[in-house]
Amino acid sequence: MLKRYLPILTWLPHYNRRLCGADLLAGIIVTIMVIPQSLAYAILAGLPAVVGLYASILPLLAYTLLGTSSTLAVGPVAIIALMTGAALAGVATPGSPEYLQAALVLSLLSGGMLTLMGLMRMGFFTNFLSHPVIAGFLSASGILIAASQAAHLLGIEANGYTVAKLGLSLAGNLAGTHWPTLAIAAGSLAFLVAVRHAGKTALQRLGLPEGIAALLARAGPVLAVVATTLLTWQLDLASKGVAVVGDIPRGLPPLTLPGFDLSLWRTLLVPALLISLVGFVESVSMAQMLAAKRRQRISPNQELIGLGGANLAAAFTAGMPVTGGLSRTVINFEAGAQTPMAGFFAALGIGLVTLALTPLLHHLPIATLAATITVAILTLVDIPMIRQTWRYSKSDFSAMAATILLTLVEGVEAGIVAGVLLSIGLFLYRTSRPHSALVGRIPGTEHFRNIERHDTETASHVALLRIDESLYFANARYLEDTVYALVASRPELEHVVLICSAVNLIDASALESLDAINARLKDSGVTLHLAEIKGPVMDQLKNSDFLDDLTGRVFLSTYAAWCELRRQEE
Repeated sequence: MLKRYLPILTWLPHYNRRLCGADLLAGIIVTIMVIPQSLAYAILAGLPAVVGLYASILPLLAYTLLGTSSTLAVGPVAIIALMTGAALAGVATPGSPEYLQAALVLSLLSGGMLTLMGLMRMGFFTNFLSHPVIAGFLSASGILIAASQAAHLLGIEANGYTVAKLGLSLAGNLAGTHWPTLAIAAGSLAFLVAVRHAGKTALQRLGLPEGIAALLARAGPVLAVVATTLLTWQLDLASKGVAVVGDIPRGLPPLTLPGFDLSLWRTLLVPALLISLVGFVESVSMAQMLAAKRRQRISPNQELIGLGGANLAAAFTAGMPVTGGLSRTVINFEAGAQTPMAGFFAALGIGLVTLALTPLLHHLPIATLAATITVAILTLVDIPMIRQTWRYSKSDFSAMAATILLTLVEGVEAGIVAGVLLSIGLFLYRTSRPHSALVGRIPGTEHFRNIERHDTETASHVALLRIDESLYFANARYLEDTVYALVASRPELEHVVLICSAVNLIDASALESLDAINARLKDSGVTLHLAEIKGPVMDQLKNSDFLDDLTGRVFLSTYAAWCELRRQEE
């Protein structure tokens, strides 16, 4: 029981020097790579840069104890930072003590929700976030985040968490563009784009192995940070108006206590739920994909607890909401992390940086961090997925398009809520009108296919109706109408066979409808039969009176029903 909630107990007893060496190397690499990200995402959320470092220490340690993925790296990520900023903007002024306190409450609520969902084994709940909705949300969020960084790239002021507000704010201040800041931003952008697209290939041509070349190419943001920090320091660009990170407090994260203002808790409850769901989906998707590459498994429900513990740790150590990050996790994986201990080593590394090296970050230009975010986040704009969804399913595309539009126009919360509601609505609409087909026998075989698509044998007095959906309250009446219309159109009909090979569930409402169909067909002189009932569904039917009242039989296969009822005609 203890191992179930503390996965570290399953792998720590087998930990050895080889694993430790691999995890230590991965931890060092992740430490170096994620420091610019951590600073940037804290600023994106409207928080002091040091909060990003704080949120990358104890949360990582908590996940080491509670997580099941050997490679997932937990910390601040762009999407969650954007959602955090959007949630907190309405309750306090960015940078104020009230704003910092609200960030702690948001982390506490998110951590509590994730932990509770994990204990209640509610990992399935995230299935309501369909892939087109998630893709649309991430694409729109990528555009929003990139737009929000334009002000830092230009050296001007701009506020807002929608495209309209950001656009108006940027347009109004565009005349005040700070050219030295823009020069740093443009150089950083050009370098980062070049490294992302051609860095690995160029390094391989120099003779480096593919793995090392990939890691060095991912170190592009670190090189940009070092170069622009040195440049800003040497030329004293801060005195010329270039915004820099400034003084970052040295030392480990302080212990904090989130406030208990009930009105604030109520205000942040829905944003915390959305942050929890989006963060979990992003995290578990990445963890499952990388685990599959190593033929490993993760536990989604335990991942909820692991992420919940990480957010609770952030709440009590001056942090911000966290989740498994895409880029930092890929870096951790490619660096050779073998167990969650790699996260422990990364947390120690970031802790050492926070203790001793933060003065070196004083002259780091905000524009460089903005460029880092912009280049990283635009990869979330998934044009191929949007195009494919448009071609494949117009209804799914409508949910995706609504999510994109509302995220851009109304904000991240409205976008994700609309996407979820539309996905559920489309599912209910589709399943409320289940596909069904009259089938006939393929001559000389035991196979039965749709009579409108294949040349089949049929019998005028027998209707074989295949139901291609589970039966529940939303489609029970539609099934009744389908059967009654069939009987009304064929006066010679004597037998109706409902083929239930695709039926995985018959709920109480659908059972009532089957009773009504059975009774009405009996009054019409037509016998109702069932075929190919699955075991769990048959078990449910045996707990009712339906089988006792059924006018016909339950056949093991459609072919058995065909043979028996065709013989009766002969």
